[in-house]
Amino acid sequence: MDNKVAVYRKEHFNAAHRLTNPLWDDEKNNAVFGKCNNPNYHGHNYELIVKLSGVPDPQTGFVIDLKLLSDLIQYNVVDKFDHKNLNEDCAEFRNLNPTAENIAIVIYNILREKISSALSLQVRLYETERNFVEYPAN
Repeated sequence: MDNKVAVYRKEHFNAAHRLTNPLWDDEKNNAVFGKCNNPNYHGHNYELIVKLSGVPDPQTGFVIDLKLLSDLIQYNVVDKFDHKNLNEDCAEFRNLNPTAENIAIVIYNILREKISSALSLQVRLYETERNFVEYPAN
């Protein structure tokens, strides 16, 4: 029997961004990205859910210590992106359009380096109450 268990940690951060393609003119950027192309940026209250799946450790009973997971997310994601302009303040998005999809991939890659490869990782990012993305998609 597999005994795999999924654990989740929910965190929150606020950030501003502008969706734009520098190879396009203003007309095309506005047509594709609409209000999200505002040259003065706009912000979101992001909700982040990190899912880890694995077999609980026989000595602790943990898939991962959730305090450790919380600290990893806080230090590597929240502290990096909270109350920032993603386009201007974050090197990860200097040449990458900060769509919800790309933000989720960046967060996944940051955390993947810090978490044992024995654990499956999935990132769910809510940009609004009704719009969210998951990476990797299953």
